[in-house]
Amino acid sequence: MSSKRIIQAITLLVMVVIGSSAAFAQEASGALPALKVINTADGGQEYSVTLQILILMTMLTFLPAIVIMMTSFIRISVVFAILRQALGLQQTPSNQILVGLTLFLTFFIMAPVISQVNDTAVQPYLNEELTSMQAIEEAKKPFRQFMLSQVRENDLMMFSDIADVTIENNDYSVVPFSVLVPAFITSELKTAFQIGFLVFIPFLVIDLVIASILMAMGMMMLSPMIVSLPFKIMLFVLIDGWSLIIGTLASSFG
Repeated sequence: MSSKRIIQAITLLVMVVIGSSAAFAQEASGALPALKVINTADGGQEYSVTLQILILMTMLTFLPAIVIMMTSFIRISVVFAILRQALGLQQTPSNQILVGLTLFLTFFIMAPVISQVNDTAVQPYLNEELTSMQAIEEAKKPFRQFMLSQVRENDLMMFSDIADVTIENNDYSVVPFSVLVPAFITSELKTAFQIGFLVFIPFLVIDLVIASILMAMGMMMLSPMIVSLPFKIMLFVLIDGWSLIIGTLASSFG
């Protein structure tokens, strides 16, 4: 999928979070004729082009949160941060490299979802086959399906109980985004820390072995971290660690 189509899909995602802006639009339409909310024949509402642009520009500030909190970005970024800490490398790779790698890996994993959003929402909207609100509803479906496939049931039930949302017959398709998104974030953090724990163990063993050898040799003043660092880097390179980590992360999303 071309970068232009990806940008179109991401732009539409920004509009997903503005479904509750009808009240503002109604008030604004009385003061500015260009800001209008039109009632459609099917009982829905359609915003004027000027109002759509105004809302879109306002909601662009939420774009980073949308990209981070509704995709695979959380799990990948946390695992990479734990990996760097386990290796004992404070600033290598740099934050820019890790964030860039995380972003491109996120686009790779989310490509089927973005493609589905483009086919069912973006292109029909650009071809004027769907209204903006219909396009938003269509864009929500692939992301809802992705998050439901990754979220843990106990986390979803916890937030549903807090929000007093009743789930009948385990039909999670009716769960609102206000409940699904925080449950998804919580599940992703838990999964990321589980993967990070498994990543950390081999490097911790190397630290313990090096520390024990230095203690036995009476080299009390030499930091085990300095000695173990090259061994950890060598181990990570020999086992092709980057391919293993990235492959495991990508396959963990099914």
